[in-house]
Amino acid sequence: MSEYAPDSETNLPHAGFIRESRQMILDELTCGSSSEYSSSIDYNFPEQFVDDLSRQEVFNKHLFRPNTYLHKWWARRCGSTFRTILKQFALDAGRSDYYAPGGLEGKTVLDPMMGGGTTLHEAIRLGANVIGADIDPIPIIQARASLSPARLPDLRAVFDSFFADLYGSLGHYYQTECPTCSRTTDIQYTLHGMRKKCACRGVVQIDQYALRHEGERQIRINPYDLTISDRQTIGCARDNLPGLITKADKQCPACGHKYAELLDLPFYLRYEPIAIVAVCAEHGTFFRSPGETDRARINQADAQRHELDFGTLSDFAVDDGPKSGDLLRHNINSYLDVFSSRQLLYLHQAIQQLRDYTGINKLNLGMLVSTSLEFNSMLCGYKGWYKRRPGAIRHVFALHAYSFQYTALENNPLNPRKSSGNLQLLFHDRIERGRKWAALPIERRIDENGNKTLVKIPGETDNGVEVFNQAELSEGQRRFRLIQGDSQRLPIDSHSIDMVVTDPPYYDSVQYGNLAAFFRVWLTRLLPDEAEWRYDETRSAVAVKATDGVSSFMTALTGIFAECRRVLKRDSGRMVFTFHHWDAGAWAELTIALKDAGFRLINAYVVYSEHPISVHIRNLKSIRHDSVLVLAVDGTPPAPWAPPADIDTSDSETFCRQCGATLGWLLDSKLAPSEIRAAWKNLIKGNPND
Repeated sequence: MSEYAPDSETNLPHAGFIRESRQMILDELTCGSSSEYSSSIDYNFPEQFVDDLSRQEVFNKHLFRPNTYLHKWWARRCGSTFRTILKQFALDAGRSDYYAPGGLEGKTVLDPMMGGGTTLHEAIRLGANVIGADIDPIPIIQARASLSPARLPDLRAVFDSFFADLYGSLGHYYQTECPTCSRTTDIQYTLHGMRKKCACRGVVQIDQYALRHEGERQIRINPYDLTISDRQTIGCARDNLPGLITKADKQCPACGHKYAELLDLPFYLRYEPIAIVAVCAEHGTFFRSPGETDRARINQADAQRHELDFGTLSDFAVDDGPKSGDLLRHNINSYLDVFSSRQLLYLHQAIQQLRDYTGINKLNLGMLVSTSLEFNSMLCGYKGWYKRRPGAIRHVFALHAYSFQYTALENNPLNPRKSSGNLQLLFHDRIERGRKWAALPIERRIDENGNKTLVKIPGETDNGVEVFNQAELSEGQRRFRLIQGDSQRLPIDSHSIDMVVTDPPYYDSVQYGNLAAFFRVWLTRLLPDEAEWRYDETRSAVAVKATDGVSSFMTALTGIFAECRRVLKRDSGRMVFTFHHWDAGAWAELTIALKDAGFRLINAYVVYSEHPISVHIRNLKSIRHDSVLVLAVDGTPPAPWAPPADIDTSDSETFCRQCGATLGWLLDSKLAPSEIRAAWKNLIKGNPND
């Protein structure tokens, strides 16, 4: 690796220096642009280098690539992995260095399944022109909002004005009084318990009685009178059963019946407020039981709930799906019902105010409000009793699925203090920090002793100019084109793309489109003119469930890969993507789709991709690695592919490496689809998580 001076994140150079450095490097990079092809990825790939970086990045991807995390998306891969992939296509050997700026000037990169937009962000930093396509509108809007240039001071001024109007209209609903001095202050959040019943009475069920651990002090709620204190013992009323129970209490000791959820009520009414948490300017953080004034504020919001006009109510209907089906099983038929009345007032007011904004300002504000919903619904949980996580929120998709809380946390999105999941903190984390990083990206360098330093990449920037047709794309550098629609038919000229770099959906692992409906019903109203918000989820390249037959996954991938073959340049064009799955059916369908499209595997590498406590693989025998697959229509692998006698499912890295070799062998074979399925099934003896 060549030497580029490391520096700290806080010691950034002034704006003039950044502009001058960037222009000098861009002038150098644009001189003598070549159309030749670098084939280094066909023969080698720095696996250990990528492993070292990804093992750091997987724990905090949003900190390593803050500008790509404006809005929630699922199953994102490490940006460092995709930067390294793209660097292998740099023509100049010096520019292939990970810490060197640029290297892809004059190249056009396509991601037909862009999702979180990792490929687009990494490629545009390297000077490439990029095309991103996705059937879901959220990836399109997120990429447009984060890649379009905007002055941070302007965004801050617009946000401050937007927030001030929201707070002026609704802030009083989210207030309480300090129990020590009676001063009115802003709520941080309200905790609710789930209402349940048995044959003889109603109860409220929460996770546990402890609400906060602070050193040796423990704040607890009394299950008999609901008072909150730091007393270590809880008194009881003799001969009375507590009205507040924990999740460990499954059935009533009096009647013997199990406690049942009140499924006949709208979801938001199944919860009872039990504690309010706020910060007094004089007395600090406090917990208090809701008083008459607190309940009056909640009742005022409830009284306005049915007067709010969100348009056609049927638009909020929950359609049955692999993930949304969990909502229906809990008799939640409308996305409106998973929000408290205060939360709906917040959304209604935000929608009204956004009508006064235009362009990049409206786009960023709308996306910010939408992403705040993951921290502002009655599906949020509370994990603030942990000493290391005081006040932390368990957000809606913490488990990549819908979960239903015993202790629900109703956040205050309008708290002027920065706190978990509110607008002030989200603006700082998702926009302010992202834009600063985009102006001067920073990477990590890890030496042989494991020591980490920060390396600035002057001359790179994580934004570009949006264009709307292919002719405009070739008229400059760092241009991006976004296509919402089915990638089986792309409005792209044949043989015009240098490389396809993507991260396809992982078979049946994460149902992106179905989960994203939670946001789409609101983005339709927050940003009605920014995308075509209705689309057919069945055309997504995701299998609803594992299958031995033809699935939507294979049908969609076959069409997308065929389109990639059409648009890739002859001879030099390459398609590179990451993939992993334990299921033999997933590999079989991937193989058949690639074979039908006419691709051969040139090489396969293995890199680390998941940390062992990742929320969607925790407690499973997880695959912690990705296969990096390099494919071409016209190309020869460095060595013939040979099938393994068996595929070892006991080790993640070995498994991925053997699956890559098997894929190469099967693509070169003359086996029919049924024989390909049989071969994979014979080699992978079941899913180790079964």
